[in-house]
Amino acid sequence: MADVLYVATRKGLLTFARAGGSWRLARTDFLGEPVSMVLADHRDGHLYAALNLGHFGPKLWRSTDAGQHWQEIAVPAFAAEEEGEGPSVTMIWSLEGGGADRPGSLWAGTLPGALFHSADHGDSWQLNEALWQRPERAQWFGGGYDQPGIHSICVDPRDSARLRVAVSCGGVWCSDDEGVSWACRTRGMRAAYMPAELAQTPEIQDPHRMLACPAAPETLWVQHHNGIFLSRDDAAHWQELLDVEPSSFGFALAVHPREPETAWFVPALKDECRVPVGQRLLVTRTRDGGRSFERLSRGLPQSDCFDLVYRHALEVDESGQRLAMGSTTGHLWLSDDQGDSWQALAGNLPPIYALRFA
Repeated sequence: MADVLYVATRKGLLTFARAGGSWRLARTDFLGEPVSMVLADHRDGHLYAALNLGHFGPKLWRSTDAGQHWQEIAVPAFAAEEEGEGPSVTMIWSLEGGGADRPGSLWAGTLPGALFHSADHGDSWQLNEALWQRPERAQWFGGGYDQPGIHSICVDPRDSARLRVAVSCGGVWCSDDEGVSWACRTRGMRAAYMPAELAQTPEIQDPHRMLACPAAPETLWVQHHNGIFLSRDDAAHWQELLDVEPSSFGFALAVHPREPETAWFVPALKDECRVPVGQRLLVTRTRDGGRSFERLSRGLPQSDCFDLVYRHALEVDESGQRLAMGSTTGHLWLSDDQGDSWQALAGNLPPIYALRFA
């Protein structure tokens, strides 16, 4: 199981390490600065940290020695951005490595909803014009943010040219030719926040998080704004999982790396409330493709709890055994038994945006 956990927070990038059977905070980087995303690239060991500096814009840093030293690198940007014309990137919301056969390949999703690619470890970036120029993009709109954004990028480990991205609010988009062409695939999804006649519209769906099972990437899970959806045919069709208790609303999602029917969620009350149901924090787990769900709460607060878990703040390691979860109130938990029980690693951290195991 992984013994290093990177924690992206509002006040820096924290590295927790396990030694001698216990976890400790090993280092802090970018102290006081909001880190919107972190990527520990398993292909070459490179570490990337995206900073969201408000007035000063996003920044991107790379380390080749597990955070001992950092180098500032290029930031995804629109061609006219330097001249102060057109749209500008306000946040890097997702970072993923390309396939094993694409060394140095990175994909970044941003606010506004743009997809960028780098072929050189982030030294330069190119906008994916094919997705940006889709006429349907005019229908996209913001969910939690004023602008639509790309928060989930799935690269097929069997074929690096196969990409699936999720947009809030803009649906699920698929490319089989490394981003040259795109199709929106949301058949079976519904947007309960829209009038009934528009609820099935593909480009206004609000997937909060999308993940594919690495061992079976044709199986895709989505935590949607108004439900949980599963596709077993590479997004051609989506099945809504009904009667999920205590709630089918949430942001976070984790999928077992080898068992496509196993996934974890963190239910909450929507919309303006956004706290744990009954102010009791729990994780739900399905091992049978959503036919049944277990409620996992051992070690988690069961009263007076206000913790919300953002979409990138629930993570499972490559073993499928160890999970980590971080909250908006700065709590960090770890489970070594697939969520059956949880231990608190810290309770006084800044709000947690994203987690990655090394």
